[in-house]
Amino acid sequence: MFGRFERMVALRYLRARRGERFASIIAVFSLIGIALGVATLIIVMSVMNGFKADLMGRILGLHGDMTVFAYGHPIEAYQNDVEAIRQVPGVTSVTAMAQGTILVEAGRYSTGAEMQGVSQADFKNWHALSDGIIAGSVDRFTGDDAVAIGATLADKAGLTIGSSITLLSPNGQATPMGTVPRVKTYHVAVIFDANWNDYNSNIILLPLPAAQKFLLLGNAISLIQISTVDPSNVQPIRLAIARRLDDPRLRVLDWTQSANGFLDAVTVEQNVMFLILTLIILVAAFNVISSLIMMVKDKSRDIAVLRTLGATRAAIMRIFLMTGAFVGVVGTGVGAALGIAFALNIERIRQVLQHLTGTNLFNSEVYFLERLPAKLVWSQVGEVIVMSLLLSLLATLYPSWRAAKTDPIEALRHE
Repeated sequence: MFGRFERMVALRYLRARRGERFASIIAVFSLIGIALGVATLIIVMSVMNGFKADLMGRILGLHGDMTVFAYGHPIEAYQNDVEAIRQVPGVTSVTAMAQGTILVEAGRYSTGAEMQGVSQADFKNWHALSDGIIAGSVDRFTGDDAVAIGATLADKAGLTIGSSITLLSPNGQATPMGTVPRVKTYHVAVIFDANWNDYNSNIILLPLPAAQKFLLLGNAISLIQISTVDPSNVQPIRLAIARRLDDPRLRVLDWTQSANGFLDAVTVEQNVMFLILTLIILVAAFNVISSLIMMVKDKSRDIAVLRTLGATRAAIMRIFLMTGAFVGVVGTGVGAALGIAFALNIERIRQVLQHLTGTNLFNSEVYFLERLPAKLVWSQVGEVIVMSLLLSLLATLYPSWRAAKTDPIEALRHE
């Protein structure tokens, strides 16, 4: 398609001579702009993908794929319901849980928290927490005075294994003086790191019998948490569980109903960021148009001479197409390489910058997660590269057409 002569002239025009460097400088800046636009787009989309995937993984790992609960009252005789749910194909784990809002006091530190009561066996199988134990042991998670707390809460309250912690529940016993809140002191048996700030700072785990006793639930529970083989296809399993339970008092809620709104918000933000950052590449493409138009103006005499020597309009157009395409291709390639390398090492880069500046660049209390996630979706990277190349190619069409339409007689008349 491109002859040797056309390639030679195009490369020659990319190397500016003295007095002809202004258009080439604009072309260099256009190349840098395209590279930065492509790199920024790849990095931001990778971070958004990683944030969404990590967020979804934490939500499902900590909250389960589905929840069974009863409106306004606890679930009585839950053992039969748990066994019935375990028989449903596709269900991997079922956790009976007692839940309530409490106040935590440890020395001078106090905060509101959520109590969750689970059995020792369920805690051991709850890998999102048990795999992140940094102190203590699941074997010590038993009895009436053992609790498991998150690393953030332990750090803020100055708690270690064996430390005392006081829990207060507003659901107390009625007396002639009014309702007296329940107050009980426990000892820290486990400290875990869930890689989720909300759990690390606001969740207190108790053995199920102790939590039932403290929350005055008797032998009842608050909810049943369910995990499945395929979280992306929970609707058929949810319907099967509802049919198996066959209890109008119970409701089965899957993650697409409870957390999908939050994930949809992340998806919308991701799409908006894609459109906004695409404008960077579009601005760089306009710079390509500007630089080529100036180059065509500067090279009008050369174009006239080439036309006089027999070069066709198509050849002239291909020369300037190749000149502009070089800026787009090189800029896209450099930007893609830079963006991919940055995305693959973004957490290391964050830690280095954080160490050099002495500031927290990713506050877990704001962003929920403990580290800066990034996930490269190669199909998405390919879309960015194709879009950049397409915009760069389109930017060369008009200046190349103008060059091909140059009249050699008019161009040489004033020479």
